[in-house]
Amino acid sequence: MKTEKQTIHDFDLNIIYDFFSNSERQGPGSPEETLRALSFINGLTEKSKIADIGCGTGGQTMVLGQNTPCEIIGVDAWPDFIDQFNQNARSKNLQNRVKGIVGNMENLPFEEEELDLIWSEGAIYNIGFERGLNEWRKFLKKGGYIAVTENTWFSEERPDEIQDFWQKAYPEIDTIPNKVAQMQKAGYLPIATYVLPETIWTAYYTWQTLRREAFLKKYAGNKAVEKFIDAQRYEAELYYKYKEYYGYVFYIGKKI
Repeated sequence: MKTEKQTIHDFDLNIIYDFFSNSERQGPGSPEETLRALSFINGLTEKSKIADIGCGTGGQTMVLGQNTPCEIIGVDAWPDFIDQFNQNARSKNLQNRVKGIVGNMENLPFEEEELDLIWSEGAIYNIGFERGLNEWRKFLKKGGYIAVTENTWFSEERPDEIQDFWQKAYPEIDTIPNKVAQMQKAGYLPIATYVLPETIWTAYYTWQTLRREAFLKKYAGNKAVEKFIDAQRYEAELYYKYKEYYGYVFYIGKKI
């Protein structure tokens, strides 16, 4: 009998958040890739306002803070992440411009046309790519930018094992042309679309491997945690087996 593999969405949020706490990033990415994406954004000044939606502990947000003069608001649902975010901002002396708040990406605390840039690395999937692009658009000024990373198919066809896994984990996963079309349909001019390098995944899964041992010790005997770790291992195995078929893509658009 085939055992149904679990995805991260099948687990207690407390377990997930604890696993990813005290880490610089909660998903694949790097300062270099954040800066590369930022290079496509024009016109930011000290009067500009950026929102980083699903900011986690703010690894990418601090890079934005160190490389722009803007006010930046990080939004995340998990209070411990926001505490760490604000500690990080203080440690980098960015606290006057960079601030984290607890909030829900389905009900953001911004006024219409308040923002010059919306950023979201590895987080828009929580609301869904199309829904996020459509619902967040009203918060952007005309000519404002959105920059998000999204797990994406690289080919029209792929093996059943990886197709089935991601169809269950994230049914909105799609190909690059379809994602770009969704961005354009939502009212943005697509500015840049590019695949992030394999190195971000290697670093992400290497960190996970190191984290797992301590996490299993902390929750020794906890069956739910053991299943969560098994699911994380399986996801990593799938990536290395099928990485030519999918990965993270940066999508950058400008509100028309």
